[in-house]
Amino acid sequence: MHKIDIRHRLALEIARQQRKDLNRRHPLRQLFWECTQRCNLRCRHCGSDCKTSSETPDMPAEDFLRALDDLIPHVDTNRLNIVITGGEPLMRADLEEIGLQLYRRRLPWGIVSNGLALTPSRFASLKAAGIHNLTISLDGLENDHNAMRGNPASFRKACDAIALAAKDPDISFDVVTCVTRNSLPTLPQILDLLISLGVREWRLFTIFPSGRARNCPEFNLTSGEFISLLDFIRETRKKAAIRCAFACEGFLGNYEGEVRDHFFTCQAGISIASVLIDGSIGACPSIRADFAQGNIYDGDSIWDVWENRFQIYRDHSWMKTGICADCKAFRYCEGNGMHLRESDGSIKHCHFHQAACKS
Repeated sequence: MHKIDIRHRLALEIARQQRKDLNRRHPLRQLFWECTQRCNLRCRHCGSDCKTSSETPDMPAEDFLRALDDLIPHVDTNRLNIVITGGEPLMRADLEEIGLQLYRRRLPWGIVSNGLALTPSRFASLKAAGIHNLTISLDGLENDHNAMRGNPASFRKACDAIALAAKDPDISFDVVTCVTRNSLPTLPQILDLLISLGVREWRLFTIFPSGRARNCPEFNLTSGEFISLLDFIRETRKKAAIRCAFACEGFLGNYEGEVRDHFFTCQAGISIASVLIDGSIGACPSIRADFAQGNIYDGDSIWDVWENRFQIYRDHSWMKTGICADCKAFRYCEGNGMHLRESDGSIKHCHFHQAACKS
């Protein structure tokens, strides 16, 4: 069995106590809204299987805003970030009006986008509506990115959007990259490209088997390739050119504290909640709908659900099954991220085991 060295164990014990305190307080800091399931791309690795024409209609803005107005008296609006996601948020023609409504409620807001529709004029209108933060996806150099996204213009459009946002000092901006077996060897070139575009924040993650990505096992990294990714991130973090980090998706053993700014913790239900397209109240939108704890269309209050129905997110003892049952790292990992659990509680993927097996 792989071991965590004493230096990391000491740091992980401190992080564990901090996590327990945060769990007890569970301050709501980020609320995702799945505003649409429509998308202008059909990406091979999409975790939610979105389409240009979705059978599920967009959630009316007034429904989400009504649920927010019930929540607002209970939170510090300046510290609650609203992240509008999808699908592709830019598919909504009323996005700027929604943003203005959030701005008037003193709620910072932002979007996660593929960048295809982020023209200079659209960016200006989002700015006028008070956008606070923006994430653009770039999944490789031109051939790899376009193959993943299924659109020959997607790489160029994403780069244009990145350059546009990177030079604006008024918004919090980062690029997120899904690393596959194809893109892994090109990470140094992607790094140079992002630096040339003025990017200061770069998050990397790997595919997990959900949505359309279940059908693309050829994108999955081997254990040795995963180690190479973590080593690349660790070395890049030693340089000042760009702030690079592995996403918050899994516990990494002896790589903890070296490939991101914090030790692993799944913040779903601890500081993160979501309202999904059907009104379901859950946590991170990557988590299965099975784990929803209420629904705004059933008259449930986001605040009441947050305060009284999120035990499944705050007590992970139910996860101690399968490969987790006898794992000595469970003390620090607590079963990995909630998005990596099936409806029956079984785990889809363990980053700790992957990082420990170097074959």
